[in-house]
Amino acid sequence: MRTEALDALVDALARELRGGGANGARIAELLARYAERHDDWKAFALFAEDGYTRNLVARQDDFELLVLCWGPGHESPIHNHEGQDCWMGVLEGDVEEVRYVTPERVRPGPLEPRSSRVFPKGQVAFIRDDIALHLVRGARGGRAVSLHLYAAPYDACNCYCPETGAITRTRFTNHSVRGKLCARV
Repeated sequence: MRTEALDALVDALARELRGGGANGARIAELLARYAERHDDWKAFALFAEDGYTRNLVARQDDFELLVLCWGPGHESPIHNHEGQDCWMGVLEGDVEEVRYVTPERVRPGPLEPRSSRVFPKGQVAFIRDDIALHLVRGARGGRAVSLHLYAAPYDACNCYCPETGAITRTRFTNHSVRGKLCARV
């Protein structure tokens, strides 16, 4: 499958994010326009039975772009974003984001959900650590695909236990890179 539109998006994002001076509204517009009009992302949409997948499209000094695939019942852990801006464009299905109050310090007890919102195809969400922690999943337990842009690459984040608030440091693994499956560890 050819990926001209996705490659053009990567080039536009590289220009927009060069040097860290990104215009957030412009980035959201680029992602929304791509999500509404193109489907060459399907070359990178690889699912797994055992959980959602992270499929790397592009990684540069100033950003990282991934296609995340949400099978029925799959969801991310509650997590932070290591101080990075994060945009999520919905490519297929509906994606639910549940936001949680960020604890000021480690404390016992459950995390408090603050809000939940469902994003349909073509919509773009934005989050960073000073807004909230969040989890992401296919809405109503369904299948979905989303495009995630991080303003700078990072390889690990804090994940939070919803019942206790305990923090676990988690390293990311990609399911695929540019459509090629990664070796399972």
